[in-house]
Amino acid sequence: MELLDLGVLSGPVLLFGGPYSNLSALRALIGQARELGIAPERMICTGDLVAYCAQASETVLEIRRLGCPVVAGNCEKQLANNAMHCGCGFGKDSQCDVLSGAWYAHADRAIGGADRAWMAGLPDMITFQHAGRHCAVVHGGISDISRFLWSVSPEAEFQEEINLIQSLVGNIDLVIGGHSGIPFQCEIGDVTWVNAGAIGMPTNDGRPETGFAILDSSGVVFHDLVYDHQAARDAMQAAGLTQGYDAALTSGYWPSEEVLPPALRRAAVTKG
Repeated sequence: MELLDLGVLSGPVLLFGGPYSNLSALRALIGQARELGIAPERMICTGDLVAYCAQASETVLEIRRLGCPVVAGNCEKQLANNAMHCGCGFGKDSQCDVLSGAWYAHADRAIGGADRAWMAGLPDMITFQHAGRHCAVVHGGISDISRFLWSVSPEAEFQEEINLIQSLVGNIDLVIGGHSGIPFQCEIGDVTWVNAGAIGMPTNDGRPETGFAILDSSGVVFHDLVYDHQAARDAMQAAGLTQGYDAALTSGYWPSEEVLPPALRRAAVTKG
């Protein structure tokens, strides 16, 4: 378990997850941060730099140039270990598992040894102090880097992860997680759990915009990220990544909802 403590951060902190090899989205986010006057040391990524989209090596290069803190996602772990699959936690032979084969193979071909070595050195958890709060950043969870936690997940599942985090770093007030790709905030006892979402893929809500979050002295505010999603789709199609995630960039809907809890699938959300 590799830990990185950033000490005390002052001013707004930009939280984001899942660049997913979407260079257009990452560059738009960096532009937003500059407009807001947020320096790279106050931009924290919850991992999965590399995934569905086409520009894996370019996205890693952009992040490395930026120099912001990054928690290792399952994709970084797998690439660092030269593994043959993404380790996303998809059910074996599920549609998500099958679809992941193409984009992971594309990323595996694109990422070189130097970037894999850099990924191997990424921390499993980041901690920092902000406005009197002790904050921890993880990817999916401590028990499982690929653990899916959703807004509708049982409180006991969040509490299990909080207990594990606190066993490592002491009492915390805020957890920032990633992996699932859909932003939310919930209260688990005295601890706030936030998922900042993913900038590289829409949130399955029919809109091409993605999103990020900003932590300030009053709490967390979620923001849309508007970027050139057509350019990202064109790059995927040029690379032959036409299994469904390319269309998701413009339609705003994932090609498969198998990984989602029933309450978060389109039919349930529309009915609600």
